[in-house]
Amino acid sequence: MTTAIHDTRPAERLDWARTAAGIPGLTLERASADAGFRSYWRASGTGGDSLVVMDSPPDLEDVRPWLRMRDLLEGGGVRVPQVLARDVERGFLLLEDLGADTLLHVIDAGNADAHFDAAIDQLLRIQAIPAPGDLPRYDEALLARELRLFDEWFLGRHLGVEPGCGDLEALDLVYRVLIDSALTQPRVLVHRDFMPRNLMPASDGLAVLDFQDAVLGPVAYDPTSLFKDAFLSWPAERVEAWLLRYHARALDAGVPVPAAPERFLHDARLIGIQRHLKVLGIFARLKHRDGKPKYIADAPRFLAYLDEALPRHPELAPLAGVLDRHVRPALAAAGERPGEAT
Repeated sequence: MTTAIHDTRPAERLDWARTAAGIPGLTLERASADAGFRSYWRASGTGGDSLVVMDSPPDLEDVRPWLRMRDLLEGGGVRVPQVLARDVERGFLLLEDLGADTLLHVIDAGNADAHFDAAIDQLLRIQAIPAPGDLPRYDEALLARELRLFDEWFLGRHLGVEPGCGDLEALDLVYRVLIDSALTQPRVLVHRDFMPRNLMPASDGLAVLDFQDAVLGPVAYDPTSLFKDAFLSWPAERVEAWLLRYHARALDAGVPVPAAPERFLHDARLIGIQRHLKVLGIFARLKHRDGKPKYIADAPRFLAYLDEALPRHPELAPLAGVLDRHVRPALAAAGERPGEAT
């Protein structure tokens, strides 16, 4: 985006919001920013129900995938934000205001069971929706591309590590195991970022956000994302209990999870490791490419997740060696410790 276009965007956004809402005196204040290029603005001076404007600059982040997935989820009974007005060409949406607090802000050790049950309600509805035929697949190419974010951005760019031949062979072996495991899982509609930060408490159930990157993929991916959150850690025994709770409800709902709970937990650990490595790469990329450094502060949390999962899978010992040789010393030198449980 050129500087001139960037400078005119706030005025264009405000003018559009006033016209769309029919309120000439409406003003906008930033509500939140996305890890991508979208931003959200809360309207004041409406004299009635609060409104939010989504600004998705079309040359940076096309709003149409968001709208398409929103409509698909709503058709399946999932609680999603209501769209009151839209300008797809300019990348503006007028939305209902679901409030300032996501589930991440309100969940705690005392209320987590109830909140996660409500999250499972929405997740099971998502997983029951038939995926459109042209929806991207969580195939081998995508899984591998995500894993290589760990090599390129976290090890290479963030830690300054140049993996040796032995390290690369170790990672290749581990990635093969993780990819094969993911590809053998039953496949459902996958949100890809189903976690408390993307769920909003509403009067009629948790509303689901940030769904535009949905794919057809492994059934264990979203429940693992929910309980092994990128921004909040829970004791391992609670995580396992919630995963088993999800598994029992999924079986009852006809979601194609493995019948054996232990098999499901095995699949969840392996797809979790794939996600943890991917997210480390994404958070490093957000810092070094996109100028968003706050996310990488959660890197120790993912090392803690890996430390909990890897001892249960001897076939992944080569990854533990890479962590011991490169990641752990670098984080220790920076004074960072694995994420503490809530």
